[in-house]
Amino acid sequence: MVNDKDLLTVDYKKDFPLLAAKDVAYLDNSATTQKPQCVIDAECNFYLKHNANPLRGLYELAMEATDAYEDARVAVQRFINAKSEQEIIFTRNASESLNLVAYSYGLANLKPGDEIVTTIMEHHSNMLPWRMVAEKTGAVLKYIECAADGSVSDEAIEAAVTEKTKLVAMAEVSNVLGRLNPIGKLIEEAHKVGAVAVIDAAQSAPHMAIDVQKLDADFLAFSGHKMLGPMGIGVLYGKKALLEAMPPFLRGGEMISFVSRDGQEYAPLPHKFEAGTVNAAGAVGLHAAIDYINSIGFDVIEAREEALTKLAFDAMQKIEGVHIIGGQTAEEHKGIITFTIDGVHPHDIAAIMDADGVNIRAGNHCAQPLLDHLCTGATARASVAFYNTQEDVERFIKCLSTIRERMGYGR
Repeated sequence: MVNDKDLLTVDYKKDFPLLAAKDVAYLDNSATTQKPQCVIDAECNFYLKHNANPLRGLYELAMEATDAYEDARVAVQRFINAKSEQEIIFTRNASESLNLVAYSYGLANLKPGDEIVTTIMEHHSNMLPWRMVAEKTGAVLKYIECAADGSVSDEAIEAAVTEKTKLVAMAEVSNVLGRLNPIGKLIEEAHKVGAVAVIDAAQSAPHMAIDVQKLDADFLAFSGHKMLGPMGIGVLYGKKALLEAMPPFLRGGEMISFVSRDGQEYAPLPHKFEAGTVNAAGAVGLHAAIDYINSIGFDVIEAREEALTKLAFDAMQKIEGVHIIGGQTAEEHKGIITFTIDGVHPHDIAAIMDADGVNIRAGNHCAQPLLDHLCTGATARASVAFYNTQEDVERFIKCLSTIRERMGYGR
């Protein structure tokens, strides 16, 4: 159990060199997280002590590199409770993972008249690949629309998924609204009609426990850099039977076991989908990030982030001219609060915040169809991580409360 009295007193910033060195309230964690020293050390240590091309050499260094890379795969398998490490594919990021499914599964399995179901709130990375599949195969892309608070009803899912549906795709947590989506219901309805379910976990994997077997997800994608790991390393989970039946996404390097001038035999899983020299140091860094997250525990991570979100949310509701997008309770936002200020462009909000040492995001957040659906343009977004503090939130609120006055609107 988390002790509420001590919830926000532990200083995790000391583990993060950038946060310890810079006087900044970093509230752009949905875009990327800061890296703890243990992750930096793990990636550096790989290059200092074990650098060789994994999977290729028979000498000691190469075998050490291979072991480190494959140990990282096992760590990811356990982190999301996959049945086998063969179901874990390393990619560059969640975007590449989703594109891999689109090209290798979507193009090979969909045909004219089939339906793909996604939602209007998806990140472009979980929308554009399915649009590509629809355009190239003649399938129909359908959108489930959300309510003004970001919620998706069971009835909307049931209406969208039909006997023609072959693939569904949804983010577990919206990167704009922070809404925890009903992926369990979507997966259930998809499987009733024999469709596969693709889950974008980029915004959920860093903040809550994921059990792919319990979810019964067919594919699930996330990025290392959003969960304290290095940039340039991502994960695709896929059920083994599906991955084995899929053609490779990229060709060359270690994704083959035999090549002649007239043919080839592909390597077994997971290497069939990991062409060329892999990002072994990134995988090692991701392993360290997972170990660090596990050492803290998702009970602590979720409790701290909920407390920080509520502090910010409750204070924002009291500031005249500030409008929160999406749900109207803090619990509906999972650490992400997107907002507008009357008469102030989000880019100006972000610039003023930066001048006061507060880092937030401004723009369309790679989700333009959602903002169009909600009849808004660009917005500002503050997103917390467990290492943020009450002082970070107070600094954000203090700056936020002065922005309209500083833009010439008076008190």
